[in-house]
Amino acid sequence: MDVSSRLSHLDNRLLAALPPPLLERIQHDFKQIGLLQGHAIYEPGDQIDQIYFPQSGMISLLVVGKDGGAVETATIGREGAVGLHSALGKRVSFTRATIQISGKFSVIRAAAFTQSLQGHAAVRDLITRYTEVLWTEAQQIAACNAVHEGPARLCRWLLQTADRIGSNQLPLTQELISQMMSVRRTTVTLLAQSLQRKGVIKYARGHIVIPDREHLEHCACECYAVMQQEKLPLKLGVRF
Repeated sequence: MDVSSRLSHLDNRLLAALPPPLLERIQHDFKQIGLLQGHAIYEPGDQIDQIYFPQSGMISLLVVGKDGGAVETATIGREGAVGLHSALGKRVSFTRATIQISGKFSVIRAAAFTQSLQGHAAVRDLITRYTEVLWTEAQQIAACNAVHEGPARLCRWLLQTADRIGSNQLPLTQELISQMMSVRRTTVTLLAQSLQRKGVIKYARGHIVIPDREHLEHCACECYAVMQQEKLPLKLGVRF
C-alpha cells in the first residue's frame, strides 16, 4: 500500500491510532464515500453492518420519539466512529444516525473489521474505551439539556461541533441548531444575535464562524470542560 493511500484515512483519529500493519492489512476493505446533510445511515432497530469513520463532516445520534420528534444524544466527527461497538459482536442501533454536516467518510463492513481484530487485544480495548466515553458524553449532554440555560448550552454545542469537524467555520442553519438543541428556532435566533453582538461568533445565513474561541469557551457551561477531560480513549493511556 502506498503512503498516499494509507494517509487518505488518517484524518480520522481512531484510524490514525491503529497499528500501521493492521491498517495496511484492512486498507482494501475500506471505501471512501461522500454523504450529504440529512442522510440517515441507521434507523432504530437496524442491524449495524457497517462502521463509519468521519474524515470530515459530522454524524448525530438521535433518540426518536413516537411522535417522530428526535433529540440529539451525541455527535461524532473525525475523533471517532459510528457503529464501532459492532466490531465486538453483532449490534442493533438504538438511535437514528444522521449526517448533520456533509463530508467524507471511511466505511468498512463490521464483519471485516471484527475479523481483522483477532489477536489485537489493545485495539479491542481502544474500542471498549471509546464506547464508554461516548456513553459518558451522552449522559453529560442529557444532564446539560436538563439543567443549563440556552446561551451556555449553545456555546457548548458550537464548541463541540467545531471540534468534531476540526474547523471554526460551521455550515449550520438556525433551524438545524434548534432541532439538535430541542428549542424553538426563534430562541436560537435570539441567542445567536446576542453572541454576535459580543463578537463571540459571526453569523450569516447557513454559516457560523467562531472568531473568538476563548471567549466562546468562557461562555459555555462546565459540561464542555468535563467532556474535554473524558474526550477520547487516545488520551486514556492506550498506546501502540
